[in-house]
Amino acid sequence: MKDNVKLVDIRSLSEDQLKVKLTEMGEQAFRAKQIYEWLWQKSCTSFDEMSNLSKALRENLKNHFTINAAQVRQSQISTDKTIKSTFTLYDGNVIEGVLIPADSRMTACVSSQVGCSLTCKFCATGYMDRKRNLNADEIYDQVVLIAKQAEDHYQQPLSNIVYMGMGEPLLNYANMMKSIERITSPTGLNMAAKRITVSTAGIAKMIKKLGDDEVRFNLALSLHAANDEKRNEIMPINEQNTLKALAEALKYYYAKTKNAVTFEYIVFHHFNDELEDARDLAKFCKHIPCKVNIIEYNPIALADFVNAEADKIDVFADYLRSQGVITNVRRSRGKDIDAACGQLAIKDKTAEEV
Repeated sequence: MKDNVKLVDIRSLSEDQLKVKLTEMGEQAFRAKQIYEWLWQKSCTSFDEMSNLSKALRENLKNHFTINAAQVRQSQISTDKTIKSTFTLYDGNVIEGVLIPADSRMTACVSSQVGCSLTCKFCATGYMDRKRNLNADEIYDQVVLIAKQAEDHYQQPLSNIVYMGMGEPLLNYANMMKSIERITSPTGLNMAAKRITVSTAGIAKMIKKLGDDEVRFNLALSLHAANDEKRNEIMPINEQNTLKALAEALKYYYAKTKNAVTFEYIVFHHFNDELEDARDLAKFCKHIPCKVNIIEYNPIALADFVNAEADKIDVFADYLRSQGVITNVRRSRGKDIDAACGQLAIKDKTAEEV
């Protein structure tokens, strides 16, 4: 049957849809629950491993379905213990994810798209074409594979997930939401929604949709400039999603969810590192309850941006704190490997094509 019928990605089906398929195949519908446990709780990627199913059923499943599992392609381990990996998808596309160890947490940074369409000037992924959205199971697979790295290398369970890898999560809304449903479900990985953060470059109407859906996970906005002229220069998406539009969307989101928002801000040398820029940011922070993460920049060969000087970052952060803004300075991780988002995936694909 494999040669004549296109195999269905079994993880694209709901449990009820799987019941219908099994019945059509002459199997018992209750088997769907067992299969679902193997797929989502035990993260099984082979029908042969489903040991409480008969061999005949496993063969029947192989004749109708496929499990399009992502696989680790290569990994780099930094001296600070950060592990950056590329993953090969079923169609040959390559994405990347990162394990970021810290004293009190193990964080997985996952991708939501193959490439990105937003062309942010400082981001390696922004220089890649967007090939396609990731399916929910491909996002889930990254979490599972990175969690295994945390256990294997550091004997620690994964504690947090950030959607801050390749792509814009809010432009892959349905699959992003479905992946979080699988990750947080008691019949999935059973992680707390509050341990998940979705980072966006700023899609105003989709931020409002997050509010309408009353999401329980955290939202981060990659701001990087708090006046429209500068933000337009480095993030073209701001031309259609101005700071005023974003502020309105964030207020709506907060009214619906009561979730404080994190603003991510890279302080670039001689671009957005002056006290005036800090004043603009402090003013923007007054719209909703929030905190600011000042992020150290990982330079890329494709762009001319460099990190601001340490003393300027300190002055910048101190001003925000003086205005009552909760401010954290996040030091760069993985400096001795391809740390910037998209950098390893670009190198990996380029090497393959040479």
